[in-house]
Amino acid sequence: MTVDILVRNNVKVLGSGSQTIVFAHGFGCDQDMWRYIIPGFMENYRVVLFDYVGSGESQINYYDAIKYSNLQGYAEDVLEVMEALELKDTIFVGHSVSSMIGMLASIQNPKYFKKIIMLGPSPRYVNDLPNYYGGFDRNDIDELLEMMQMNFIGWASYLAPIVMNNPERKELTEELEKSFCSRDPHIARQFAEVTFLSDCRIDLEQATVPTLILQCSDDSIAPVEVGDYLHAHLKNSRLQQMTAKGHYPHLSQPEETIRMIKDYLTSA
Repeated sequence: MTVDILVRNNVKVLGSGSQTIVFAHGFGCDQDMWRYIIPGFMENYRVVLFDYVGSGESQINYYDAIKYSNLQGYAEDVLEVMEALELKDTIFVGHSVSSMIGMLASIQNPKYFKKIIMLGPSPRYVNDLPNYYGGFDRNDIDELLEMMQMNFIGWASYLAPIVMNNPERKELTEELEKSFCSRDPHIARQFAEVTFLSDCRIDLEQATVPTLILQCSDDSIAPVEVGDYLHAHLKNSRLQQMTAKGHYPHLSQPEETIRMIKDYLTSA
């Protein structure tokens, strides 16, 4: 059976520029999270959006617990989407875990990537002290995963305000909570486990594509130390500090996010 990749991943192509920019959403989200960013690129770029299998309006029947038991399964899908659209030399913008998914895909097949923009990235969320600080003890992650299993709705309402970190803008927290809750709980829990227990540190030295690391302020998921570590270990990388707080600058500060991406693309 031939899989229709564009249907499987709910791929949408907008805009008409000669340069293609691919936006990849993070855990618990879907392509709709980019809606404030897209207008800033429609005029000059061909914009590609998609949902990972198990997210958004992807075809959930293609979810394979073995394939998606590590980030490579998601990286394969990114490459399949790019191949199906006959892309090359794209700009890949990945939020959170998609930063590493994009990087892994670029190591596998660099021809598809011209530049990578990482929004709130982390190569490893769990601390590996004394040499590496990721922001979480293993116990923190285990408790989070257990909470997802025992009380999925409770987990979503607990996590959303912490990671959004824009208390004065309740509508953003509510949107994120709703996005978390709209997932299949079993798939969401496996994706959370794959995300939060991943370790891409060893892969960093193989990455060659020029990369912009956008580090958010007060980001409980990817603290400042993580951005510094990435910058130190990623060749051809540039690190930029954002004023946007929390882990979702494309929702909370879309203007700043657009500006920083454009500045990088025009200067690099």
